[in-house]
Amino acid sequence: MSEETPRLRYRLLTGPDTDAFCARVSHALDEGYILYGSPQLTFDGTTTYVAQAVILPSGD
Repeated sequence: MSEETPRLRYRLLTGPDTDAFCARVSHALDEGYILYGSPQLTFDGTTTYVAQAVILPSGD
């Protein structure tokens, strides 16, 4: 039996602005995380990259 890894209270999700990134954020929300701050975007001339911080609410 393996021990469960404790969830981090803070995570910064990053990646290209794709459906897969949105699915990662949605999955974090389903796990009980909440959005923290506004998403950030950057563009390298070809690809748009996104970052979104998520946190666990106090008491979790």
